[in-house]
Amino acid sequence: MKTLVTYVSNTGNTRRVAEAIFGEVPGEKEFGELSGIESLEAYDLIFIGFPINAGGPNPAAKEFIENNVAGKTVAVFTTHGAPEDHEDVAGWLAACREAASEADLLGLFDCQGEVDQAIIDFLLKADDPKLRAFGEAGASGEGKGQPDESRIERAREFAREVIAKAGD
Repeated sequence: MKTLVTYVSNTGNTRRVAEAIFGEVPGEKEFGELSGIESLEAYDLIFIGFPINAGGPNPAAKEFIENNVAGKTVAVFTTHGAPEDHEDVAGWLAACREAASEADLLGLFDCQGEVDQAIIDFLLKADDPKLRAFGEAGASGEGKGQPDESRIERAREFAREVIAKAGD
């Protein structure tokens, strides 16, 4: 089985998760940024990762997924600035599932990542009180150092589970 682990990462959070997943993949495998991927034809299993942006997949990832994964065996992983149990996360993940609805989706992993200071500053100036609340949480240090080792280990476990499903 030939596996691809590809990702979009603006701040390094998603790349860290991608590296953890890649480390669990046995056999023939490739790793790289999504912007460098031209075709998925050579792969039996594709892990695609990206940050959540405006309540759904990063725009570049969403476009790539919607145009390239139909009929492919795929697992999605994503990072976001909120704790995994935040009330909005379920909707974000539903948007990710929808983007990959034409694929054979073997799994979806999400975890909190540290929010970049420029994004925090932008959110603090937002008119929307919900966005300002996200900015205030980031400014208070919530999410600092994420994804931490426990989240990285969960990503590794996710990779092992997906690989087991793909082998069935």
